Amino acid sequence: MQTPSDSALIEGYLEHVRVEKRLAARTVELYALDLAKLQGFAGAFKGSTGQGVALLEVKNHHIRRWVASMHSGGRSGRGIALILSGWRGFYAWLGRQGRVASNPVQDVRSPKAPKPLPKALGVDDAVRFADFQSDDDAWLEARDAAMVELLYGSGLRVGELVGLDVVASPQAKGWIDMQAGEAHVLGKGSKRRSVPVGATALRALERWLALRGPGAPQTTPLVGAPHTAAQAAQANASAALFQGRHGTRLTAQSVWQRLQRRSLQAGMATPVHPHMLRHSFASHVLQSSSDLRGVQELLGHANISTTQVYTRLDFQHLAKAYDAAHPRAKVKKCGG
Repeated sequence: MQTPSDSALIEGYLEHVRVEKRLAARTVELYALDLAKLQGFAGAFKGSTGQGVALLEVKNHHIRRWVASMHSGGRSGRGIALILSGWRGFYAWLGRQGRVASNPVQDVRSPKAPKPLPKALGVDDAVRFADFQSDDDAWLEARDAAMVELLYGSGLRVGELVGLDVVASPQAKGWIDMQAGEAHVLGKGSKRRSVPVGATALRALERWLALRGPGAPQTTPLVGAPHTAAQAAQANASAALFQGRHGTRLTAQSVWQRLQRRSLQAGMATPVHPHMLRHSFASHVLQSSSDLRGVQELLGHANISTTQVYTRLDFQHLAKAYDAAHPRAKVKKCGG
């Protein structure tokens, strides 16, 4: 029996998806384009014979080579994945027809697109945003300014920020040691870490604590757990470093909203969100210090890049790198 030509095989498959699978005309058209690309690669391939390879003779290494060619040519990982899907379906059909022994596309995946890093502010914009004073009342302005300073000045996650308590206790997820200039937080994976808190942030915290009002928890640990869920919620709210108007612990969503509002008031080119400040912190320290491992430790990240293995450094070294490199640390610390 005569072997069908490549074009005849492609036409047979397109007829199959058009008639038997009843795919939309646009989908069939896209399949035709993908298979034309496959035919073009196969025809242009020069093996040992100096001739192209027939579609029925295509192997796994051919597919991988052509994927690499598309990737180096600038085609996105998503685009390549769609093309591979079309090729995979074609060879699956050929397999059911008994024309190929195995599917050469079966275990081929498109290159993973690099995960985009969140946008960081430039140093000037970040400092301008941190220095901005809104026209809100003194209570709100002091609270929001302290939050911005901790997010940008210490690289806290928004969850770590809202988890801070006024004082350390066995129940606290995190707290600020004002005397030592350190934030103790509970990060992802329930991992605790300490990060430096700069002089500007300490002053902002002092202003906020002076205006925060009553509701700070007792400094001695509570004996036993609260008796009811309501009591537990009340104790949690009263312990919170950052509260809302009604004395409840501020939520991550509220912080996002407050920062976006503040960025609009400050005339920033783009809305600012908590992770943007965290990434700005990392970028600016890294730019100044070139200490990637130190930044990883400060952020509590196992991997700040896909190639760097997490390495622990002692806290004094980190604090020294922070004081020397971060723009919000270069201010003489306040007394008391």
